[in-house]
Amino acid sequence: MFGSDGKKRVWRKPKEALKLKNLNATVKHGGGSVLMWGCMAASGVGNFEFIDGIMDKYVYQGLLERNLKESVQKLHLGRRFIFQEDNDPKHTSKLVQDYLKSQRITRMDWPPQSPDLNPIEHLWEILDREIRNSSISSKQALREMISECWSTLTETGITQTLVDSMPRRLEAVIAAKGAPTPY
Repeated sequence: MFGSDGKKRVWRKPKEALKLKNLNATVKHGGGSVLMWGCMAASGVGNFEFIDGIMDKYVYQGLLERNLKESVQKLHLGRRFIFQEDNDPKHTSKLVQDYLKSQRITRMDWPPQSPDLNPIEHLWEILDREIRNSSISSKQALREMISECWSTLTETGITQTLVDSMPRRLEAVIAAKGAPTPY
């Protein structure tokens, strides 16, 4: 809510921006004072829900029970959609996998450590940038701003753009042989 926008600006020589020595490592967990779950498809954003406390496999399964089918209908995905999530342990837990099987939901196999490929990671970044442009003074104000911004994401067409970028992302990852890409 306060301080740096999280961006660091540096000078690099041409064609050296993606060399490992010029990149900052990232951490794949935690952060922030508000935790939320949300989903998207090319057709827009589905439901989202704020999470109080720690999300474990039981909380995650509850989120899916409350939101996934309704989101599928809202996004007009039909019965044969493929559900994508990362390999977080709560996502891959037997409890959650059994739930998805019982609901006949097909889960996409997903490689670990793949932020270059996951379009929702870029949606979170867009949402974060939009929120940082606002004056927020409390956790409740942050929640209200997130809710407002989330509801406008479908109208912007950004989810379609993110999904349409997948072939280029895949090509970039293949060309970089799994190393970082501009995405």
